Amino acid sequence: MLAFGAWHGLNPAMGWPLAVANGLSERRDGAVFSTMVPLAAGHLAAMAVVLVPFALLAWLVDWSRAIRAGAGLLVLLFGVWRWFDTRHPRLLARVAPTRLAWWSFLMATAHGAGLMLLPIALNLCAAATAMPAGGQLLTVLEVALLHSAAMLLCGVTLAWAVYRWLGLRFITRSWFNLDRVWAASLMLSGAVGATLAFSAAHGVQTESAAVSAPRVWGWQAVPCDLASPRLHPGHWSAT
Repeated sequence: MLAFGAWHGLNPAMGWPLAVANGLSERRDGAVFSTMVPLAAGHLAAMAVVLVPFALLAWLVDWSRAIRAGAGLLVLLFGVWRWFDTRHPRLLARVAPTRLAWWSFLMATAHGAGLMLLPIALNLCAAATAMPAGGQLLTVLEVALLHSAAMLLCGVTLAWAVYRWLGLRFITRSWFNLDRVWAASLMLSGAVGATLAFSAAHGVQTESAAVSAPRVWGWQAVPCDLASPRLHPGHWSAT
């Protein structure tokens, strides 16, 4: 979760170059920090829009594993689509430069930033099934907040380093396309989420098969002393 937050903060597509540009245009340090705050707020909103609806489905306990597996496969397929289609929505170019939070929300949504966290958040909710109805909602909100905080910290650090010490030459010389890396991150997150869901389902089926005792002509085996392999009438009970 925090690693994904750091990765999102370091990704130029999430907006830290805008903070550098505003700092250079206004020629003051505070512009760098004031730019990153609305960017992080929009990123947080994009996380919440994706995570909260799935958290509200946590009460469907019987469908929990199916929902987690479906979400993982959805993220995996979206990553495959982003791998082959690296175009950016034209709508983002029409957003006014002053509406940074809205731009960040649209950019994070278009790139599937919230989807990348979805398998992790759902598995955390599954681990907290004993919580009350609002426990899962609180869990995903904590995930979104911690993730956005990590994104903000890493984005501010990189923007400040470029603005203060590295300069624009660092961007022009070291810039490379991260779209394929981003798509690979989506596929990895989706594959891990789906695998965990399928593994949990298989584990439950195995446990159920082990718990259910065999029946022979209306008689059912009951636990006995495994140290003694000798069978005696006390090992069976009528049902």
